[in-house]
Amino acid sequence: ERRERRKKKRKGKEKKEKRRKEREKEEERKEKEKKEEGKEGEEKKKEKWKEEREKRKKKKRRKKKERKREGEKKQSG
Repeated sequence: ERRERRKKKRKGKEKKEKRRKEREKEEERKEKEKKEEGKEGEEKKKEKWKEEREKRKKKKRRKKKERKREGEKKQSG
């Protein structure tokens, strides 16, 4: 009788332990995925920022050229 109770107790403990380990693995996997998503998000932000920066530079260049042209027109005109 005692042996059977001990066996049942041990089995219950083993099951709990197994479940706990599985849960921990699942949590670790989820954390890894989150980190990877975060990295991807940061990379996208950087790319977007670079593109916007390039657009601003192009706009500045265009404006400079226009001003230069206007100045030349005034001098010749």
